[in-house]
Amino acid sequence: MSEHILATQGVSKAFDGLVATNNVTYGLFPGETAGIIGPNGAGKSTFFNLLTGYYPPDTGQVFYHGREITKLPAWDRVNLGLVRTFQLVSVFDTMTVLENMMLARMRQGGSYASKGRFFFGRARRKGLDDECFKALATMGLEGKAGTRTSDLSYGEKRELEIAIALSLNPQVLLLDEPFAGLSLVEIGNISEVIKKLKGKFTIAIVEHKISKLMDLVDRLSVINEGALVCSGEPREVICDPLVRECYWGKEDMVCY
Repeated sequence: MSEHILATQGVSKAFDGLVATNNVTYGLFPGETAGIIGPNGAGKSTFFNLLTGYYPPDTGQVFYHGREITKLPAWDRVNLGLVRTFQLVSVFDTMTVLENMMLARMRQGGSYASKGRFFFGRARRKGLDDECFKALATMGLEGKAGTRTSDLSYGEKRELEIAIALSLNPQVLLLDEPFAGLSLVEIGNISEVIKKLKGKFTIAIVEHKISKLMDLVDRLSVINEGALVCSGEPREVICDPLVRECYWGKEDMVCY
């Protein structure tokens, strides 16, 4: 596992007897952009939750930079540089775009002690503002900093969530279905951002829309019925008979 920046060894997770993740051994190499696909209900998001500490595995281990972090809470993993977004956008609608960014940055590393410290020393605030505006600029949202989040489109909220993740200085960025609910234009915008981010840190993307990942990722892995069934170069994976059966059934087994 030492060659991987983030890895699992035989992780499994069941809910009320239903196995969601089944003995998955997986690893991310430093600097790569990897995709994880699978049909609806295949266990992709559950696996992401095991990687990021939102669920503890029933069996198996999780490693980060070779160190076992299986029992490490999610917030401590963020402080180590393991940062994620969610399948359903998770931002505060009653706050402005910049306030969402500031709150996330303040909570990182334990600097947040009470609501009363949200607006604090001018010099420190200026430093956080700069970091937040840099992340907003990456997503093209710098002009929306003072906008109440409830006034953003769904696609802009998705971009804000990614901007928040970027402001936390990730070493590994995990995106859980970043294209869900977005228009083709919005998908194109986020795809362009991901292309610009490639190589700056390690990226893993869970996604149901296969076609949107093909030109984004260096490696593609497939989870079906909770198990890792295939991993490799994207176009080779898509032509794998087992993968095609998982997605399209036996009647469509020809790959062009």
